[in-house]
Amino acid sequence: MDSPMFSKYSWLDFIFSVVGVCTFLFDVGSDIWVATEFYSRGELFWFGVLIGLMVLSSVVVQMFSWFWFKYDRELEGFDEQTAKNVLFGGCVKLSNLLHVLQLGFFCRHISAIWQGFRVWWRQEQGSGYAVYLTHDLSMLRLIETFCESAPQLTLMTHIMLHTNKARTVQCVSVVASTTSIAWMVVDYHRSLRSFLPDKAKQGWGSALVYFLWNLLLIAPRVAAVALFATILPSYVAAHFLLLWPVLVFWVWRQETDFMDSAGGEWLYRATVGLIWYFSWFNVAEGGTRGRSIIYHSFMATDGGILLVTWWFYRDPVLTQSYAPILLATLPLTYLMGVLFKTLYYYCFHPTLWMPPVREAGLEEELPDGQEMVFRTIAPQTGTPRFRNKRMASHATHFYSEEEAKKPSKMNGREANTVV
Repeated sequence: MDSPMFSKYSWLDFIFSVVGVCTFLFDVGSDIWVATEFYSRGELFWFGVLIGLMVLSSVVVQMFSWFWFKYDRELEGFDEQTAKNVLFGGCVKLSNLLHVLQLGFFCRHISAIWQGFRVWWRQEQGSGYAVYLTHDLSMLRLIETFCESAPQLTLMTHIMLHTNKARTVQCVSVVASTTSIAWMVVDYHRSLRSFLPDKAKQGWGSALVYFLWNLLLIAPRVAAVALFATILPSYVAAHFLLLWPVLVFWVWRQETDFMDSAGGEWLYRATVGLIWYFSWFNVAEGGTRGRSIIYHSFMATDGGILLVTWWFYRDPVLTQSYAPILLATLPLTYLMGVLFKTLYYYCFHPTLWMPPVREAGLEEELPDGQEMVFRTIAPQTGTPRFRNKRMASHATHFYSEEEAKKPSKMNGREANTVV
């Protein structure tokens, strides 16, 4: 039986899966339309850049999906559940072929919808596995968004600013990319919240503030890179290649342990470096506040340099209608994003405590009448074999910030702990 605390699949999960695949198809359709338009107009450079982003994103997402299926085959009960899956089943060769054909991500969407339909509408068992699939999809959307949607939004914004006009197909592409980013933020936060033992205490207000600070931090970053590309287009790649290795090195220094193999872990670190070029998310326990301050300070400085460079090298005639507005609003927007993020952590973020590190053989005694109650971020009741440790890892890094230095001062009501 599935755990009512953790792996209960609801109608809202099903709706999120359906909207997710619709968003994915809309994004792919707009990409094909834009690529066709570029090619028909003879704009082969933009056509090549767009196709390159699409191929890179697809390959990276398929690699993550394939790695995760490879890892999951070693889980107890995996073959039993996947044998009922509409597309993958238990056939390893079919799964490999679909990923080689770049269809693995799409088939995951269909499989999650089918599994969710069986659980929610037909009232069949397998709720834990349905939730497991949706959590993997949330992480793959996160990767796909920052490998394709964010760079593509930057590209389309650059082209419209460079040519000083916006065609219909470009506007559709901007809408599709923006929709993908917005949906990813909402869906990812929902998946993170599902691992909270007291998730009912986090209402839609927390989701709204979470959405706003992500949007307000990503938008000026994309705009700053796009503006810089309008005056020094050949230096954009150099700028990325200068920052990306530094970001990957920082990920490595945090000793991440997300994947189950060395090759997979380096793929993860390289991808996180790409994500950090646009937005921040925590990948290691402890020191969250300090790393976040360092990151936002660095990105604010970098964005300011890009914006100032654009201001001095821009065409004052072509940009006179919007240049002063952008110069004033982009830094303020980023500042508002930081303020909303601070508001979220002070007013909406759950207070989760990490248990103190104790030396071997030593135990600390609590005063009479006091008791420490540690609750795991993913309850072990029910069917723990379908606990998605990948999303659980992200949830732990996101929600755990502080370490209880004096546990004797905590009581059972205060000890809401990640272990």
